[in-house]
Amino acid sequence: MTITVYSKPSCVQCTVTDRALNIKGIECTVVDLSETPDAMQLVKDLGYLQAPVIVTDEDHWSWFRPDKLNALASEGATR
Repeated sequence: MTITVYSKPSCVQCTVTDRALNIKGIECTVVDLSETPDAMQLVKDLGYLQAPVIVTDEDHWSWFRPDKLNALASEGATR
């Protein structure tokens, strides 16, 4: 499963989300929205105005969502 986290520097929710993914052993790609205009447009096209935005093969959401991260771990998205 491909998991991408779109984040911004100095974003507390982004840091917490990244830390939770690491603790759960979930492999992901982190994209810095401040350095990637195309990624910023993708996030806006998905309807989000705040970071982090997490995109998987089947779902996407914004903000720190422990319930979603636990579901990823349960689905076997770990390393």
